[in-house]
Amino acid sequence: MSYEFFVSLRYLRAKRKQVFVSVITFISIAGIFLGVAALIIVLAVMNGFETDLRNKILGINSHIVLMEYNGPMKQYPQIIKNIEHVPGVVAATPFIYSQAMVKSGNSASGVVLRGLAVESAFQVITLEKMKEGRMDFLRVDKRPAERIEPGLIDLPGVIVGKELAKNLGIFLYQPISIISPTGVATPMGMIPRMKRFLVVGIFDSGFYEYDSTLAFVSLKDCQEFLNMGERVTGVEIRVKDIYKADVIAKAIERKLGFPYWARHWMEMNKNLFSALRLEKRVMFIILSLIVLVAAFNIITTLIMVVMEKSKDIAILKSMGATSRSIMKIFILQGVIIGVIGTLLGALGGITVALNLSKISVFVENLLGIKILPGDVYYLNELPSRVNYGDVSIIIAGSLLICFLSTIYPSWRASKLDPAEALRYE
Repeated sequence: MSYEFFVSLRYLRAKRKQVFVSVITFISIAGIFLGVAALIIVLAVMNGFETDLRNKILGINSHIVLMEYNGPMKQYPQIIKNIEHVPGVVAATPFIYSQAMVKSGNSASGVVLRGLAVESAFQVITLEKMKEGRMDFLRVDKRPAERIEPGLIDLPGVIVGKELAKNLGIFLYQPISIISPTGVATPMGMIPRMKRFLVVGIFDSGFYEYDSTLAFVSLKDCQEFLNMGERVTGVEIRVKDIYKADVIAKAIERKLGFPYWARHWMEMNKNLFSALRLEKRVMFIILSLIVLVAAFNIITTLIMVVMEKSKDIAILKSMGATSRSIMKIFILQGVIIGVIGTLLGALGGITVALNLSKISVFVENLLGIKILPGDVYYLNELPSRVNYGDVSIIIAGSLLICFLSTIYPSWRASKLDPAEALRYE
């Protein structure tokens, strides 16, 4: 152990008449602890929100959507075969998007009608949270005949969101009417196309917009209802690495050429995720101010120690200690304060972030309140995801701030004149 390190440790242990300096030292450690812990916890929560949001969006939507400039796609089986050979593509499935209206009794609501190929769609999208029914009930042969009225079992199936079902009073295995905006020409003029469907499932995606506006039907039933023949709106694609979706989308466009164009999930949800990233950066900057305040406490502590130890510094210099060694003593003292506070803050922050769900449940039970009501936020628990890259940046930033805060007081101590300090002793 170098004598500089030994002396800096001795200076951290306050004597009776230096208690005030010791109190400021503990306040500095506590400030760094709170700043680092708060940064880790808040960024973990924001990462959790972003991950939860992304999973919900990509549960309903594909990673890449391929469409034609000319309108509906005709030769989609061959296109899917070509797409599946592009590196990074996991699966592809045809889909149909169309505006429609759902009518149940005297209630009606506009919806986005989404036709999907039952045999391949769930390799691309996931609707894991079905409140009632099942996705494969879209096929007539998979339905439980004993639970459906005999006259309804052969109707084409439809799956609706829980909010749409709530708003229109729709129940499982109930017939509803879907009305298409593209009408049928008759001698009486254009008449809207209407067809009866059987509700075979009610899903809960976690998004009000999806749960209140989406209705899923099989691709074949959708083609017949919209009179599209063998055409589809486009092809949905799932990729291995979601963060390379933009590169893979460009590769698909290059391979297929005109008139095909592809859009990836980051482009389709750009505004939402850009807002989340901006909010994360702003919170990082705001919470970093706590660490900066603690760093000013370190400066105050070291200045007071230098004033208190001026005679000690003079004696050390007269015994042969260099200005560099004196500066090193006080830098080490400040760095030790910073390291203790940062490490305690990192351990505390990571521990809280990893157990945030349990802590939130405990607080809810203790206070009898609901932190995140499910009907408002569509979250059952407070999401938390520790990104150890963020933790490393926080620790490095905190240590750097603490180190920089020691430079000026240490430099002043190294410039102390021994003769001047000992003149009146």
